[in-house]
Amino acid sequence: MTFSAAHQTLLESVPAGAGARIEGETVEYKHEDTTLEGYLAHDAAITERRPAVLVVHDWTGLREYPKVRAQMLARLGYVAFAVDVYGAGVRPEGQEEAAAEANKYYGNVPLFRARVQAGYERLLADPRIDPERVAVIGYCFGGSAALEFARTGAPLRGAVSFHGALNTHEPSDAGQITAPLLIMTGAADPVVPDEAVVAYQDELRAADVDFEIISYSGAPHAFTLPEIPQVYRPKADARSWQRLTGFLDEIFG
Repeated sequence: MTFSAAHQTLLESVPAGAGARIEGETVEYKHEDTTLEGYLAHDAAITERRPAVLVVHDWTGLREYPKVRAQMLARLGYVAFAVDVYGAGVRPEGQEEAAAEANKYYGNVPLFRARVQAGYERLLADPRIDPERVAVIGYCFGGSAALEFARTGAPLRGAVSFHGALNTHEPSDAGQITAPLLIMTGAADPVVPDEAVVAYQDELRAADVDFEIISYSGAPHAFTLPEIPQVYRPKADARSWQRLTGFLDEIFG
């Protein structure tokens, strides 16, 4: 698969091991009557079952970026499945369309969670994975999705949000969370201001959730997206990816 120059540079920041055979494929699956179209990446040179990571896209849908992140994870030895929340062919153009599509899910939390659950179930059916070692990560909209899915009590090893919105719930269902959470946010993110971080932390603390919150100085919303140069912060991107890899080592070890 050929990626844009910015995404290819991002991919090459994670070297493939000697003898690795990274493969990626489009995977069609369903949620009720809706056809979804995810993307699965793995190292075909690995024969034993291995940990797996769900990757949830931002509000523009399953485009190139989450596929690159899935391939980066495959280079680390994981099976990575980039899920499709919106449905096959639903790929908003521009911020107005993206916001309208995302709000369908922000405004319907059960559906939001169910679309991630559908991807999770499809991943569990893959014979290459160890079903006892699955984590979920997401970017922006996808970061919110990862945290919402953790609230279902799914038996995840961990859930990770990169600059996702931090939405508390009243009454709180944070007590359903069984997985450790890693939340990485930008200190200059107007979408997730300091008061939202504090409120979310307070809700997790009250429920005795295992969590870690990292704030990156000078980082705005979407700081890991190289296709948006005005918000991309290479240092924060590299640091957050490094923390992710350490977190995955910890929870899968």
